[in-house]
Amino acid sequence: MIGTLYKALSGLEGFSKGLDVMGNNISNLNTPGFKGESISFRDLFYRYSASGGGSGGAQVGQGVQTSSSRINFTQGDFQATGNPLDIAIDGNGFLVLKHGNDIFYTRAGQLQIDSSGFLVDQSTGYRVQGLAGSSQLVDININALENSAPLATTTVTLNGNLTRNLGGTGTAIHQIDNVTVYDSVGTSHTLQLQFSSSAPGIWTVNVFEPSVSTTATIGTGQIQYQGDGSPVTGFSTVSFTLTPAGDPASNIVLDFGAPGSFAGTTGFSAGTTSTAQIGTQDGYGPGTLTKSTLNSNGTLELIYSNGQTANGPRLALAWFQNLQALIPRGQSLFVDGSGQGAAYAHPNEGVMGQVVSGKIELSNVALTEQFTEMIIIQRGYQASSQITSVVNEMMQQLLNIQNQR
Repeated sequence: MIGTLYKALSGLEGFSKGLDVMGNNISNLNTPGFKGESISFRDLFYRYSASGGGSGGAQVGQGVQTSSSRINFTQGDFQATGNPLDIAIDGNGFLVLKHGNDIFYTRAGQLQIDSSGFLVDQSTGYRVQGLAGSSQLVDININALENSAPLATTTVTLNGNLTRNLGGTGTAIHQIDNVTVYDSVGTSHTLQLQFSSSAPGIWTVNVFEPSVSTTATIGTGQIQYQGDGSPVTGFSTVSFTLTPAGDPASNIVLDFGAPGSFAGTTGFSAGTTSTAQIGTQDGYGPGTLTKSTLNSNGTLELIYSNGQTANGPRLALAWFQNLQALIPRGQSLFVDGSGQGAAYAHPNEGVMGQVVSGKIELSNVALTEQFTEMIIIQRGYQASSQITSVVNEMMQQLLNIQNQR
């Protein structure tokens, strides 16, 4: 009976540990990147004895032990967060974090840019790692990408029609105001274009900067259109030089289209009103960083206030041959406890999955499964405790028999 008591006690201990694991799983139901665990029950050694007169023997087990727990690394569901730097990994891979000389791995992709320009994990502040070459881990920093340098305007394209019907007036019969261009240091300038016709299909273009002078031109030229309405070769552009005070000069070309093409301006006979207008210009002023996000390949995409974009560093992902050798360290972090070494690559390369931005991976704990297991553990614990009660009663009866002699 003493042996039976020890067996029942091993059951109580085993089921208690099982409940501990289950309690941890359920308490982390809403923890991003959390991976649930399950405990492994194993029977203990057996005692063998030969049976009297028989050919076999008795085999009596000595209880149960909880040998280990296993981590369930299946992928959890994704949830949108509204934060463009939050990411989930669709497929294989762990984000790589570094703190001092320690390396951690996680599926919880709640990221942000810290005050020093480093991409870090929100909860720990540990730095997210990228790759230099094929395997060297490096911190991801965007300090050098905080601003977008300006670009001087070199070409302004126009579209629309300059009607042939007004040729020969010699007066300004079409005007385009508020033409914005940028000089070499990113300062914007507002120009005005005035068109006058000396003959059908022939236009004189004068360029003014009204904030400087309403009478002095900063450029002039002639535009001509051939019979099909497209510009004449050699008369389809007007060039001028923008000379802001104290800043370097920049050359700008007004492009009215190509001969034989109607993608730019045209010189058709279309009523008495011209419709020529500004299409595009290729310059822009300086910009500051307004938004950062990560694309499916793990590349940091930066968006600036001047409408420009740039690509920053690219994430590193890690993968392991033996996932069960990873050791949880809290805060959804794992460390490589076996020294097996991680295989590093970028997202969407090799075995690595892709990045889903603006979402996080939720815990993979299935609540219904946990409740089912809880009922089994509860019944097992009750049964084991009942065995101890029965053994206790039998031992009391045995002692009473001894005392009655």
